[in-house]
Amino acid sequence: MTDPVLTVEQMRAAERAAMDAGTSEWELMLRAGEGAAHYVHRVAAGRGACVLCGPGNNGGDGYVIAESLRRRGYAVSVIAPLEPATDTARKARSEFRGEVASDGSPEGAVVVDCLFGYGLARRVEGKFAGLLEELASSDCFKIAIDVPSGVESDTGKALGPLPDYDLTLALGAWKQAHFLMPVMAAMGSKRLVPLNLPHAGRVARLSARPRLSAPPKDSHKYRRGLVAVVAGDMPGAPLLSCEAAMRAGAGYVKLMSDHSHPDAPAELVIEQADLSENLSDERISSVLVGPGLGRSDEARGRLCAALESGKPCVVDADALHLLDHDVIEGVDTSRIVVTPHEGELAALCKSFDVEADNKLDRARKLHDVTGMTILAKGPDTICVGEGSAVFFDAGSSWLSVAGSGDVLAGIIAARLAGHGEPVRACEEAVWLHHEAARLSGAAFTAGELASSVNRALENFL
Repeated sequence: MTDPVLTVEQMRAAERAAMDAGTSEWELMLRAGEGAAHYVHRVAAGRGACVLCGPGNNGGDGYVIAESLRRRGYAVSVIAPLEPATDTARKARSEFRGEVASDGSPEGAVVVDCLFGYGLARRVEGKFAGLLEELASSDCFKIAIDVPSGVESDTGKALGPLPDYDLTLALGAWKQAHFLMPVMAAMGSKRLVPLNLPHAGRVARLSARPRLSAPPKDSHKYRRGLVAVVAGDMPGAPLLSCEAAMRAGAGYVKLMSDHSHPDAPAELVIEQADLSENLSDERISSVLVGPGLGRSDEARGRLCAALESGKPCVVDADALHLLDHDVIEGVDTSRIVVTPHEGELAALCKSFDVEADNKLDRARKLHDVTGMTILAKGPDTICVGEGSAVFFDAGSSWLSVAGSGDVLAGIIAARLAGHGEPVRACEEAVWLHHEAARLSGAAFTAGELASSVNRALENFL
């Protein structure tokens, strides 16, 4: 079972459902506060702690945390610029047996931010902004409860000062902001405090580590999947994709190119005949087009040939700038995966008349308009396809190197060739990409990354 990633509305609905089923709001707050306190206790290890409490239920969670620490023998201070504004938060305040200050500086080895929770929709100002600014400049261990204060939960937009936290404790369910830049980079380690909340309907989810398998004992190269990589003007990028595909499980990889490739590995088959004729091979399980393709009329023709082949297709790099309504007309778009980074996603949205304010909404609307599976790449990678959005934890920041996307595209094509499921292929590929980066160490090249893919694959068997 994968963990859901909820919007503000979905989280509120889950809490209401729990209360309708007989769990009181106070009981939910106790579960959240005590669960969070367990982590704070482990981090603080007996050192003094300061809890910053806002007026809402996130502040109520803070009072529960503070009382739990006090009972364990901790020296705990609480700063609350405003009195509690909800009945449940007021009850939590009354249960806390320590002193509460209305102002002061957040001091202590550990500071716990419970000023605002997942429902924040306005800018943080006044005393609250001042506390966050002081927290940002402190060298204490910083813990955010649910989401960092000053963050819009659905979009990851910063609505106030944003300290760099060491730990963020999500309450009940992950929120979208936990996996969206820029705030994702400020959250430190992330842990989920379960509250056993029911949730209904189609919700986004956090990608779970895949379990891959070796080929069956009676397998052969075509059963493992034949990947066709369509080359174009530049030879390097498609060769990276081919190597990644060969190392990600494909049984056979062909490079379809009009050029010679003297640097190509001996294992790679290169076909230079008519592209449409080559792509008509019924044994081809998936097609990759885009890396090194170029953006000329000839490149557009090669993209159209790839899409019109009817094979599951990964569209990457230059090809993303050639996609439009005319190119996909009459094509089964449910079999197409596109892999844009931020700039390419903006270009696609322009081509398909999609308007949205943030990366997540752009990916969702682009999928709705086109039917394609959208793997929006970056430190906050998101996959939107049949079902709903899938979020990922961040991979190594060393992945920000030229050619990294070509490697990822090759991995997706190989996984897609194996089973034909676009979202599943994207998930497996992102995990393999991240693991290959981990195995490659620091400052690797795209070639070194591609060379690590088979070792990454072994770690998922």
